Amino acid sequence: MTRLEALVALNMVGEIGSVRFKKLVEYLGSPEEILMASRQRLTAIYGIGEKIADKIISLKKESIGKELDLAKKLGLKIITIEDDDYPINLKNIFDPPIVLYLKGKLKPEDSFAIGLIGSRRASFYGLSQAEGFSSELATHGFTIVSGMARGIDTYSHRGALKSGGRTIAIIGSGFNYLYPAENKKLAEEISENGAVISEFSLDTKPLPQNFPRRNRLISGMSLGILVVEAARNSGALITADFALEQNREVFAIPGKIDSPTSFGTNELIKQGAKLTSNVFDILEEFVLSLPVDKKELVKNKESLGSGEEEKLLNLISLQAIQLEELVERTEMDIPRISDMLLKLQIRKLVKQLPGKQFVRCS
Repeated sequence: MTRLEALVALNMVGEIGSVRFKKLVEYLGSPEEILMASRQRLTAIYGIGEKIADKIISLKKESIGKELDLAKKLGLKIITIEDDDYPINLKNIFDPPIVLYLKGKLKPEDSFAIGLIGSRRASFYGLSQAEGFSSELATHGFTIVSGMARGIDTYSHRGALKSGGRTIAIIGSGFNYLYPAENKKLAEEISENGAVISEFSLDTKPLPQNFPRRNRLISGMSLGILVVEAARNSGALITADFALEQNREVFAIPGKIDSPTSFGTNELIKQGAKLTSNVFDILEEFVLSLPVDKKELVKNKESLGSGEEEKLLNLISLQAIQLEELVERTEMDIPRISDMLLKLQIRKLVKQLPGKQFVRCS
């Protein structure tokens, strides 16, 4: 049995994360030896009870081979925690998965990611904010991470795709039970412009207990999370808790005080989440504080000359001007001009108004 087969087999047990895996390896030596260990040796390890031991012993080589063959048939890549291309943000959380199933491709710049989460039963306000924020953040070089659920998740992925950005979906089931079924086409689009990822073996159904586990990966893959809209008992609040435990930034979009779908976000703001009314509330937390090597991961990383910035600034007066007009008059593309506008705003030379309008600061 190869090391990959052994790791996939241990992941199929369903209750072995990196913490239990390390204990097993420390005691037994290697993943291959874990699968050959007796019930007595397994149960002697702290944290490995009879239930887990029985699952390990009952693993059949045929079922492992079937899992690998099906993954290949579905066009999936299997990444283990020992691989160099395992996501760096995720590797640094407590108890990351030992195996990830991946459709699509991960890139180094995906470590510059932000998670967008929220209610499945979102309002029109929530859906439009999710798509708008996602699109703008993707334009500024963020990879958008979400859970491909109905509502906020779906519109977050679509916003990134709409702007030509990268997006990653973390699902709460195996690839044989992609959920929700109506998002199968969306999953294909995401895999062509990012990746769909699951820690669950292929035949795992979308059971309720899987989604908190999925949520910890959404925050774990990201530098921070943006809660777009959340009701009192929304699963998005669980993700916010994981983000705090993982030392991630938490942002929240405020909503009407009498709106049930905004109760969760308003509470998060009261508890210290950053009130977020535009994309620059997020950008200022990351772009300026990133070390040089991280800044190079941003898509809009070109060094812009002072002459270009001066030309742009001269077009902006005390009378508001639309972004589209600035693009037309400077003959620059949107990502480039957006990066310059951000720098001018940080220097407090320019201010953004609603509707992507800009004015000179008096």
